[in-house]
Amino acid sequence: MVEAMPLETLIELVNGWGTDPRREDGRSDQPYPSAAEIEERFGVRVGDRVLAGIADRLHPVFTTSGSTERARLVTGLLSETGVRPELHADGDLLHAGWLVQEERDTVLAAAAVALRDYLAQHDSRRLGACADRRCADVYVDTSPGGRRRFCSVTCQNRTRVAAFRNRRSAAG
Repeated sequence: MVEAMPLETLIELVNGWGTDPRREDGRSDQPYPSAAEIEERFGVRVGDRVLAGIADRLHPVFTTSGSTERARLVTGLLSETGVRPELHADGDLLHAGWLVQEERDTVLAAAAVALRDYLAQHDSRRLGACADRRCADVYVDTSPGGRRRFCSVTCQNRTRVAAFRNRRSAAG
């Protein structure tokens, strides 16, 4: 059985193992984060290369700007993993869940289900990639106004300082 991946874990997966986020901020030569937490949570053995591949498959969902394209990408991931709904009994209680045929698809399916659930309930513009040109990290905008553009305050400040310096040097 597959459970939807918590959004925080999904963001950590994409930012920690994704090729673009690691390259843009100079982490390409650094070791990957530990896969143990994800392996333990989903009960499946995965390696760094598999997680990097999954992260790279998920990254475009955050970087595309259109709702139609986001829906197409997530639907494609759901279809590819063959995830399907199921109902299982726990005594007299019934619980909804998801199944995948292949154990190797568990992590990607859990991420796809999380994205499906989120996008079905929220504005798709709440998913995004950092606006800092030296960063490709992704985020879920939970701010009240829905105007987030950066993955972190660090990237936001770095961009603002660079803009200030550019204006200052242009002014003479």
